Amino acid sequence: MTWLITGGAGYIGAHVVRAMTEAGERVVVYDDLSTGLADRVPDGVPLVVGSTLDGERVARALAGHGVTGVVHLAAKKQVGESVERPLHYYRENVEGLRVLLEAAGAAGVTSFVFSSSAAVYGMPDVEVVTEETPCVPLSPYGETKLAGEWLVRATGRAAGLSTACLRYFNVAGAASPGLADAGAFNLIPLVFEKLTGNASPRILGDDYPTPDGTCVRDYIHVVDLAEAHVAAARALRSSPGRDLTLNIGRGEGVSVRGMIDRINVLTGHDRPPVITARRPGDPARVVASADRAAAELGWKPRHGVDDMITSAWAGWLHHHPEAARG
Repeated sequence: MTWLITGGAGYIGAHVVRAMTEAGERVVVYDDLSTGLADRVPDGVPLVVGSTLDGERVARALAGHGVTGVVHLAAKKQVGESVERPLHYYRENVEGLRVLLEAAGAAGVTSFVFSSSAAVYGMPDVEVVTEETPCVPLSPYGETKLAGEWLVRATGRAAGLSTACLRYFNVAGAASPGLADAGAFNLIPLVFEKLTGNASPRILGDDYPTPDGTCVRDYIHVVDLAEAHVAAARALRSSPGRDLTLNIGRGEGVSVRGMIDRINVLTGHDRPPVITARRPGDPARVVASADRAAAELGWKPRHGVDDMITSAWAGWLHHHPEAARG
């Protein structure tokens, strides 16, 4: 079986490619390289440069490589940008997925793994988020991920396609420095960015109803996330007709203050955070129940928060050598 991995030159996608190839799966990467890097694609893995909006190019890639399964990670994913450019996000994330599903159906693809997000839940008022927690996304990005799930499931039912929608929680860490996320959009790299500039990390609000007053989130190591994709792909292949929707998290919450304190310790810094105003729309606590993923896939995360921080820091130093000099 050959898998087309869209977005396979991106941060998460490159880790999925690595995990799939190490597990003995044949893969082809499809990426427009708008944010992905070609040098993340391993030697011997074909790279097709193109957009998922280009149906003819997608169809040629599927047919030319004998693809029978798709792992779809390509998407725009910045929440703030999605608020400013909702039409762009719906075009890239929803229309791009529709075009891909249409091409996949015509090519006889039998399995489809979709990269979704905890953003579909919005602001859940529960201690632990299960897959039955109501989905009320707060941003166009979250809306496109929920609409994507609907498209994937409906297509699966209509076409007999085995599907899995994986709802990622907060992804961090790296398998190697070269595969690390070079951007500063999430908490851990944002803290690294401040430390690199000899500035104090920021906490957006410390008056939430949590033990230390700061938001609590569930962090998942990108290596564990990638292994969940391998498990999902194999589950779909072994049981045709499956329709899975699964949280991919650790089931453990870490506060923003606790994460910053740990980063300071593990990177050898001593920069107490400064408190600023809350960011509108931030829920106090979002922690996954990963029980269903364990039951359906036989998958459990193996890496803790310290592993995420230390591997991400090594990657930050790789991409930002000035941080080591500072």
